Amino acid sequence: MDSIAELRSRLRGFAEARDWGRFHTPKNLAMALGGEAGELIAELQWLDDTAVADGLANGELTGRLADEAADVLLYLVQFAEATGIDLVRAAHDKIDRNESRYPVHLAHGNATKSTEL
Repeated sequence: MDSIAELRSRLRGFAEARDWGRFHTPKNLAMALGGEAGELIAELQWLDDTAVADGLANGELTGRLADEAADVLLYLVQFAEATGIDLVRAAHDKIDRNESRYPVHLAHGNATKSTEL
């Protein structure tokens, strides 16, 4: 399965088989998404960049990060479904806006906020 649509369909079937739809309100899904993002952050908390790189290189950290990133993605896909958001379209629209907010000639090589460029 490679597409968001296939993932969304599989998730829908998973939740329907368990009668969880009534719990999947936008508010509940947003809260769950935030919690899972926190769990992803917790895996990296207090590690310096070298420890992260080493943990990724030896695989020690990769599995845990993959699990937490998958949880974030799954809740995001469910949130988008519950709110009628086309994630791919929204992402392209956001990149379009960011291209005008962060023109290459001003933003190249720095992390300055768009309002300060």
